[in-house]
Amino acid sequence: MKIEIWSDYVCPFCYIGKRTLEQALKRTGFEPQAEISFKAYQLNPDTPVDSTISTYESLAKKMGQTVEQAKEMTKGVAQHARTVGLEYNFDGMVEANTMAAHRLVKWAEEKGKAPELTESLLHHYFIEAKNIGDAEVLLAIIEEVGLDRIEAKEVLASDRFLAEVEADIMEARQIGIQGVPFFVVNRKYAISGAQPLEAFVDSIRQIADEEGIRPALKPMGKSKTSYCTGDSCENE
Repeated sequence: MKIEIWSDYVCPFCYIGKRTLEQALKRTGFEPQAEISFKAYQLNPDTPVDSTISTYESLAKKMGQTVEQAKEMTKGVAQHARTVGLEYNFDGMVEANTMAAHRLVKWAEEKGKAPELTESLLHHYFIEAKNIGDAEVLLAIIEEVGLDRIEAKEVLASDRFLAEVEADIMEARQIGIQGVPFFVVNRKYAISGAQPLEAFVDSIRQIADEEGIRPALKPMGKSKTSYCTGDSCENE
């Protein structure tokens, strides 16, 4: 089951949607069959890379609201996040340009570390309130997930993986994605937004049924140790 996820690292619903998908795959038994990849999307591409504007101020400006109204809006989002085990720290967040983060994830993909880096970026932004538009913050996260800081710094100093990120964004436009998170399964089925867990569960089961995919078997009971002598193996 190939699942492609278009998302942005400053999208609160993207982290919620990611966590809900993971829970749904575990509940349905399809977690071992899921091949997940991450596609780039930028909600606010014009955000300055050195911005220190708070998320509340940024949201208020974007929505034509006061800062207090923006704070009230985020309370519902924070409550939604808690339902999937995430404790958002909106008070400490600042707006961030995510192009560098997206390019680093493309690089990490070549190293087999895209899932770990994606999770870490989301965690540091929403839970730790770190500015993931800042190069030093990104490099610290890179080291945390076991990637090479010097190589990552070289990537940031170049335009490597820019074309790959832009290709994801262009593809999103071509297939009609207007918001994230957006999940595409086997290039045939789409799930839009951070839907409730039951909706994800139902969608995954329906897709698996149509695609003829069976859930992984669950081992039951305590396995016995075995030993081999001669030409046979026996359980103890």
